[in-house]
Amino acid sequence: MTSTPVAYLHVVRSGALTTVQDAGRPGWAHLGVGRSGALDAPAARLANRLVGNPPGAAVLETTLTGCAVRPDRPVVAVVGGAGCPVRVGGRPVAWGEPVRVPAGAVLEAGPAVTGLRSYLAFAGGLEPDAVLGSRSADLLSGLGPAPLGAGDTVPLGDPAKPSDLVEPGDLVGPSGPAGPSGPAKRRGPAERCGPPAAAGPVPWPGAPVELVLPVHLGPRHDWFTAPALRTLLTADYRVSPHSNRIGLRTEGPALERSRTEELPSEGVVLGAIQVPPDGRPVVFLHDHPTTGGYPVVGVVAERALAGAAQAVPGTRLRFVRA
Repeated sequence: MTSTPVAYLHVVRSGALTTVQDAGRPGWAHLGVGRSGALDAPAARLANRLVGNPPGAAVLETTLTGCAVRPDRPVVAVVGGAGCPVRVGGRPVAWGEPVRVPAGAVLEAGPAVTGLRSYLAFAGGLEPDAVLGSRSADLLSGLGPAPLGAGDTVPLGDPAKPSDLVEPGDLVGPSGPAGPSGPAKRRGPAERCGPPAAAGPVPWPGAPVELVLPVHLGPRHDWFTAPALRTLLTADYRVSPHSNRIGLRTEGPALERSRTEELPSEGVVLGAIQVPPDGRPVVFLHDHPTTGGYPVVGVVAERALAGAAQAVPGTRLRFVRA
């Protein structure tokens, strides 16, 4: 049996920041390794679903300015997450729906019109070398593939389904569905991937006009004054342009501490709200450090962080009691 030749995705334009992300690498915090993974996890899962991938398959995550890539074999792809213009071979195609990209054609996700981060999923997924069970790039630790640049290549996964998972529609005879017309054969990869032909438009969550983050206070809320805690839960903040995959920084009133001594470094989790010396909360996102020495006033529920991934700088932000 001959192996399938490796196909690649060639980066034509990388934009401001384009990385490979999957479901991340949870479970390694005790060794100082963060989770990483797609910041807008629901968008990445939906994009994968639309091209027939497992939900945790690796995708491209772009930030603000999009990217352009060229596969060297035909592939079904979806651009979702942040709304943006999409082109294949220079011609406009649907955003948020599966499209067929011929070999050698350029798939371009343009600048975000709504939201911040777009996700490009490809049938078969992306297959750079995995590190600790994940193909995700972690910008803080440097684990996983480096952020992409023009001229880089990323291996494309084989979209062929395993034989024990073949669905009835995956087998065709010489002139139609397998049956009396003759022996069955598999569909080609570009024919086999993506949703059923009858699938209609899929609703994608919109980017937040106002970001509301539910907060569980603690573990160090007692390091802050009572007025500071009221401020946290009642004041209007804005998303800072200095936010990144490590943390969502805020602009707004500072939180006054009731204790001023140094805090020994301790473990921090996804969604932790750390308060640095300037007093303005920082919400830790997927590339966060696993320990920190500034007090954590509360933790945002993970389910709310997808909105944080799509909140553009200047978005109004409120913290509320969970």
